[in-house]
Amino acid sequence: MIRGLLRLPSRLSAPLALLLALTSAAHAQPTAAPAPAPAPATPKDTIDEDTVTTSDGWTIPIWCYRIPDDATPQGIVILLHDLGGSHASVEPLAKALQAAKCIVVAPDLRGHGDSEPPGKPGDRKRDDAFKSLKKPDFEMMAASRGGSVRDQSGIRGDVECVRNWIVSQQKRDEDRSLPRAPLFVVGSGLGAIVAAHWVSADAAWPDIASGPQGREVAGLVMISPEIATKGFAIAPALTRNALPYDERKPGTSMPVVFVAGADDRDARTLFKQMKVSRKDDWHDSRDREGSPRKPGEASLILIDHPAGKSGDQLATTKTADQRTRSIDPMALIPGFVQMRAARARK
Repeated sequence: MIRGLLRLPSRLSAPLALLLALTSAAHAQPTAAPAPAPAPATPKDTIDEDTVTTSDGWTIPIWCYRIPDDATPQGIVILLHDLGGSHASVEPLAKALQAAKCIVVAPDLRGHGDSEPPGKPGDRKRDDAFKSLKKPDFEMMAASRGGSVRDQSGIRGDVECVRNWIVSQQKRDEDRSLPRAPLFVVGSGLGAIVAAHWVSADAAWPDIASGPQGREVAGLVMISPEIATKGFAIAPALTRNALPYDERKPGTSMPVVFVAGADDRDARTLFKQMKVSRKDDWHDSRDREGSPRKPGEASLILIDHPAGKSGDQLATTKTADQRTRSIDPMALIPGFVQMRAARARK
């Protein structure tokens, strides 16, 4: 299991400071600053490609963005793209996380990118295949159920198979195995809905004699989540029962982060609804003084970004304005992962 087998860094790096200061940075006075230096090129051999097969026969390609063997991983991130996207449309965020010593596994969800439907080998390249997807297809992306033993489950969707691939790589003894580290899930647009449902399904797995089977996720980040996509609603995955919250220990429950662009009304609505159950354990970047907790302490966070973008475009935006650069997802999310990993270590 990923949970309980964590090796974490002994100190935090610069992105954490960005996270803790993000609200003040967003409202700071303009200052002249040089353009950020370009990120170093990613060596090709630090990106592995593989495929997994779901229980209903879809072939899901995955890309694993590794870190140097001598580096201590901050976390492992499952990164899910938006409707009509692919691993390529969120790759800048994947590489930003990789540069911050996070291992990233990004799939092409069914009907997207290089995914292949069952029984049709090679019938993969239809750029508009995602348009024919229906609610049951989206539900299967996040499915994880069937039986009482997770490793023998009968229904394994796209994300569950990615998780199983990670676990299998961690059990390998040979080269290119994956180290243990806290697991995070980041989703954009449709990927945010899928992420929420899979995290909920993960939390629902019961303990067995050998130990816990679920509750493996250390943090959930949703960029531009919609209330529903083609009838696939996010609300059932965000209830108190779906994402367990212990009100007796504020600040200790799995954190949920919403990142909203200027036009992402759904994200703000969902945050408002979740505030009801999280009571005084939230932070809203639009109301720093009125928020009961600081962003580094809350279990429910809304980051309001001024960009008029959403989904994968917001996930990979790179702001030139110094005032908002620290709340760009490519700066914010690595800092969030570092912070939560440090807390898990304690």
